[in-house]
Amino acid sequence: MAIVGILVVIGGVIGGFMMAGGEMGVLVQPAEVVVIFGAAIGGLLVSVPISTLKTLVTDIIGIFTGKSGPSKDAYIQTLLLLNELFQMARKDGIIALESHVNDPHTSKIFEKYPKIQHDHAALAYICDTIKLFLAGSVPPHEIEMLMDAEIDSHHEESGITAGVLSKVADALPGLGIVAAVLGIIITMGHIDGDPAVVGHHVAAALVGTFMGVLFAYGFFSPMAANLEARNRNDARLLHVIKAGISAFAKGMAPSVSVEFARRSIFHSDRPSFEETEKLLKDAKNKSHG
Repeated sequence: MAIVGILVVIGGVIGGFMMAGGEMGVLVQPAEVVVIFGAAIGGLLVSVPISTLKTLVTDIIGIFTGKSGPSKDAYIQTLLLLNELFQMARKDGIIALESHVNDPHTSKIFEKYPKIQHDHAALAYICDTIKLFLAGSVPPHEIEMLMDAEIDSHHEESGITAGVLSKVADALPGLGIVAAVLGIIITMGHIDGDPAVVGHHVAAALVGTFMGVLFAYGFFSPMAANLEARNRNDARLLHVIKAGISAFAKGMAPSVSVEFARRSIFHSDRPSFEETEKLLKDAKNKSHG
């Protein structure tokens, strides 16, 4: 959808320009592009460390490859995984989970739920928290505080690249003006020339302002909003896990703990009570079979 959105932006702007009688050729100004994006890239290199730039590139690629937050299937797998872990802990004791959380990539339980097994943040969140249970010296309310702290840390870290893109978007209109001013300086050198030549240089200068504003509000600002939305969705999965584990840590039954987790899912992705009950029952029957 990101690619579709960009095509719509380009189509709307260019289409409207041509409908008004504009000529496409005048918008092709490579020098303006070099000034605007050269300055933008230079500013990025000055303002953020290399590690953040690498993450930024990865996140931008994720926007155009369809990477998004957790799907309904991921939430369902989370509920089923938590239920199976809780059932095992209730039946065989918390120590039975030790081998699974110490090496989740070879665990027979975790391999049933690939969307969680391949989600580094969610997997580490579950395993590291259960390891605290195994230690046996941390009370439930302090485990909940620690889980909240990790969610806050994850949310802040994930929000860095969105903030960087927002700052780039804020800078682009100003850099467009820089390109326009340079164009006007060039125009003044031809002020005694033919009016058509002067007009062409003025138009080329104004294209700099046009590009800066278009790329700021048509591309970079929406991409920053996309990353912010994905960050919120990723954090929501951690909130769901936290709700379930916190409830179980306070002594609630596995099915009730899973219900706490289910209620933390946004309505758009939340399975119904009946649907969840059926999934848990099917998982139980399959396990016994």
